[in-house]
Amino acid sequence: MYYLLLTNMKIIIAGAGEVGYHLAKLLSFESQDITLIDINRESLAYAASHLDIRVVRGDATSISILKEANVDNTNLLIGVTSSETTNITCCMIAKQLGAKRTIARISNIEFIINKDELGFEKIGIDELISPESLAASEIELLLSQSAFNDTYEFENGALTMIGLILSRTTAFVGKTVKEVARLYQELKYVPIAIQRYGTQYTLIPNGDTKFKEGDRVYFTTIQKGVDAIYKLTGKVREEIKNVMILGGSKIGYKTAKALCKHNFNVKLVEKNKEKAFEIADEIPKCLVIQGDGRNVDLLLEESLKEMDAFISLTGSSETNIMSCLVAKSKGVKKTIALVENMDYFQLSQSIGIDTLINKKLLAANKIFRYIRKGEIIAMTKLNNMNAELLEFVVTPTSEVCNKIIRELDFPRSAIIGGVIRDGEGLIALGDFKIINRDRVVVCCLPQSIKKVEKLFV
Repeated sequence: MYYLLLTNMKIIIAGAGEVGYHLAKLLSFESQDITLIDINRESLAYAASHLDIRVVRGDATSISILKEANVDNTNLLIGVTSSETTNITCCMIAKQLGAKRTIARISNIEFIINKDELGFEKIGIDELISPESLAASEIELLLSQSAFNDTYEFENGALTMIGLILSRTTAFVGKTVKEVARLYQELKYVPIAIQRYGTQYTLIPNGDTKFKEGDRVYFTTIQKGVDAIYKLTGKVREEIKNVMILGGSKIGYKTAKALCKHNFNVKLVEKNKEKAFEIADEIPKCLVIQGDGRNVDLLLEESLKEMDAFISLTGSSETNIMSCLVAKSKGVKKTIALVENMDYFQLSQSIGIDTLINKKLLAANKIFRYIRKGEIIAMTKLNNMNAELLEFVVTPTSEVCNKIIRELDFPRSAIIGGVIRDGEGLIALGDFKIINRDRVVVCCLPQSIKKVEKLFV
């Protein structure tokens, strides 16, 4: 499924909570026509004073409120209130009133698993998203690629994006992209984005770009290339088997369940007695400890030092960060903290936590697919970097179809990270010919997005 949309889209967001506000903020930067609906006067007042958007106070399931928001002339309605029922209902009503597309945030993962059987599209809901499920999936992927700070898979790993920080001992520090390609010809990879140490500046590398110590670098590679990058960067693929999770939130529960299913040894620490017993009953393979995870003595008693990974998923960003720092100080190899404050992302590199994840950002990534032009089937924003990674499907009418890459008028602030053809990942260099139905992965800075989109329309 994809949307081919006009430059100035009319979008209604139902819910001015953390996800709704963050979406409104990102979309308003894109000069979209945004209307935000919520019953909370304070949330709307804050949004109206900080963003260039329209706000409507009221119940998003009210027909009169939706009409006031001009739902009949809306390209996309996104239901992201804290109530799953409200989101589903407002999407159904909006579709009947003329909204072209709808997306509902849900917490019940069974809806996503069985969405084809339940026929959500027939009742007016085009897409379901669960920030909690997205976060749990992200954590599982991070543990499978344990040496890297960020990972993203296209087509079940046919192409993989990995992000890491270059240490002084990395083999290619001090060399240019061109030199590394010449020295390691067997290495199938493309560097797609670099953030220099101590800066917020993102650059798309070219052949003359030099790798430096402390760089946060993102690569795309094929399945066989992951091990080679481990070797070349001096990173060690640590086997993750024993995992401790702090917090039995929805994300904590989903993560524990997924990891137990894949035979990890999981300990979950939950303060609330009733919730701890519920999780223990529902996930028999998970060892649940009822206690305050902020108590370092408790964590040590529960063998914190023997853990391969520590994942903190409580409702407090500060607790998650501090507990991960404690775990790191006790020798835990991999630490992951859930944070709500986007500003904390800039701290991850300097404070020593391996990865910070944010469910608002993950949900926004998922939804952003639907406001991009062209047939986009996957999209992610690079953590703490001003760049997007998009996967386009080439059609017969696409400007890139049957063209050699070097012949394309491709912007300098964008780069092709790879191509998936018939399920196989390929590293596409200058002499590569793009054909119909190829899936092309592109990394680009904001200023080049519109130009890149036109190449694939």
